[in-house]
Amino acid sequence: MDTPSPSSSSSSSPFDLVSSALGEYIPRGGAAAAAGDPGARGETTARVRVHPNPAAGLQEQILGAVNLDRELRITRSNLDAPVFAGLDVVTGSPFVDLLPPWDVPTVTRRLRQVLETGEAHVARVQRLRRADGSELVVSMSILSAAAPQEGLTVSLIAMARRLHLYAAETAIGTSLDIGETAQSLAESLLAWGDVAAIDLDFAVWTGEGVTEHGQGRIRLRRAALVPDRVWPEGYVTEGDDLPKDASHLLSQAIRRDDAAQAIVIPDRESIERVLGGPKLVRALVPSDRSAGVACIPLVLDGSPPVVLGVAEVWRRADRPFNDGELLDLQELVARTSHHVDLARQHQREHTQVLALQRRLLPRTGGDTVETASVYQPATPDSAGVGGDWVNSFPLPDGRTALVVGDVVGHGLGAAATMGQLSMEARALLSAGLAPDEVLEHLDKTVTMLDDAESGLAAGYSALGSTCCIAVYDPVSHRVALSSAGHLPPILVLPDGRAAPLAVRPHPGLGAEFALREPFGVHTFAAPPGSLLALYTDGLVEDPAVPIDEGIGRLADAVSTLHPWDVLEEAARWVVSGLSPQRGRDDVTLLLARMIGYRKGDTATWRLPARDDAAARARTLVSALLREWRTRDDTRDRVLLLVSELVTNAVRFARGPITVRLIRAGHGLLCEVGDTGNGRPRLGRGELLDDGGRGLHVVHRLTARWGVRWTDTGKVVWAVVAR
Repeated sequence: MDTPSPSSSSSSSPFDLVSSALGEYIPRGGAAAAAGDPGARGETTARVRVHPNPAAGLQEQILGAVNLDRELRITRSNLDAPVFAGLDVVTGSPFVDLLPPWDVPTVTRRLRQVLETGEAHVARVQRLRRADGSELVVSMSILSAAAPQEGLTVSLIAMARRLHLYAAETAIGTSLDIGETAQSLAESLLAWGDVAAIDLDFAVWTGEGVTEHGQGRIRLRRAALVPDRVWPEGYVTEGDDLPKDASHLLSQAIRRDDAAQAIVIPDRESIERVLGGPKLVRALVPSDRSAGVACIPLVLDGSPPVVLGVAEVWRRADRPFNDGELLDLQELVARTSHHVDLARQHQREHTQVLALQRRLLPRTGGDTVETASVYQPATPDSAGVGGDWVNSFPLPDGRTALVVGDVVGHGLGAAATMGQLSMEARALLSAGLAPDEVLEHLDKTVTMLDDAESGLAAGYSALGSTCCIAVYDPVSHRVALSSAGHLPPILVLPDGRAAPLAVRPHPGLGAEFALREPFGVHTFAAPPGSLLALYTDGLVEDPAVPIDEGIGRLADAVSTLHPWDVLEEAARWVVSGLSPQRGRDDVTLLLARMIGYRKGDTATWRLPARDDAAARARTLVSALLREWRTRDDTRDRVLLLVSELVTNAVRFARGPITVRLIRAGHGLLCEVGDTGNGRPRLGRGELLDDGGRGLHVVHRLTARWGVRWTDTGKVVWAVVAR
């Protein structure tokens, strides 16, 4: 160690100030003595504090210093205190080699910030990595080196026991992922031993409700194991289930008189006697050397208490656990057991929301649209699975609906709202409402869900949720689209040109009354071979770039898709290329490739609303059905159906009448449009009641029928099986 004497010309540097202060704590043979300065040695000896327990005196030696150059390499150090033993401090090596890998970026940034600004960074709780893989918790301060030297001085104060417990609990509580929570606990426990393992009840892993188990019935799975190294064959490592006998023994060991207790097995002979066989020894004991183990239960407070699992700390037999260490272990595990249970509850909620969202994913887009969707949930340690939802489904009248939405918030509240809005949108679209009318209903639903009783009182608000609805007509090859605050879909034309649609922005669902405005309908052509991409913001949002640039990246990606590409594989490729590796928001993408009907499978006629319209329609339809070689009985039913629908249109509506016949799958779809806005209803007509008789005929002739509204009136459609 290069430790200057107090008479050095650079004694005013922060490094030397810290080094001189070590005389208050380091006994004879410490840093000053090692420097070879008799005066310093004498001063240090005079200042040694005498403790009744020598070991306690060693624990008081907690101050050290490291000097760094501008490349953040170690130029000299003063870490002779026993508490720093095991730190591999080598002159000329990077300081970050002393850090856990995950802390390197943050600490490097802070070191360079002090270099550039000269402003000290004081008292950061930090972990240092010893050569054997264990860690030391310190309070780290970063100061600029005094002139004429350049670089930094890093002072390190080894954390006292209470601070170590606090720092460990703080680190453990930063994640809602079960595996990461267990890993953080194991890494903290490693300060007391050579190997630490966390074994959790299987119910914790699955998110199920943990109940009181009968003695010996607990089933354990290894959640974490440190240090990370190659273990011998047969040893239980992370993700493995413990042997049934091992789970039984551990659960018996930690439960005495129906109370969960910590136990210590001090040596290998006792361990082998308890485990009772070489198979269990090979599965649980991490070394062939003599070892002892402390087993501390993770207990959830209650009446009676519930055991979530067990933490095991192994150490060499020549380092037995003392009572103080066992109390520290119990305190740390007790403090952090609730974090494990919070992770379990989060896992259960995460699983439930995922199941709901998976169920809402589209199964098929119908015969006229090819669809593929990708749903990528947020990472488990985020606030929870969000409210993204996507759906595509054929409407009864032959059109196809494409819907994507993003409900505000995360977790079960967002999932419940998501499910309600998704089902409501599907029902309204199937009933024939236009996309803008559906959004009006969803807007009212979100507002009602947010009232004082059912919304805010439950601690959840869906105000500001977004939704985009597109309805594709496979005959006209046009799409009607409405959006409530959602990002614009991207249309890729058959020639490869791709661009976001110019959809008029809207404030979203449930906006304040002053911000509300009518939902617009954007209608555009989508020729066969066109590709429509609907998505949620998790796919294109990046804090480092503007949102328009993210949308542009998506447009570039989908424009490269070939018409022959398998759509499901193409969707996964797009998401993998654009979505962040550990996203904090759900990612959803729906691709729809427009196919439509072939020209020879459809026919449309426009007739004046006159008394002879029904006869004219029968003549035109009959000729087409012969061309299509339709069976006689089917042709008779279709002609009767057309006659009834056209007659009703002439009788109750004004303006021209449109008749459209579509050959689709296993049926014939007949549509009759008019300019009336009345809703045809199937009532209980009496024998001599002429009103509504036509609809009874339609009902008996068809597999299904319905009504949809247009800008100029309505269309009555009906399907006849072929």
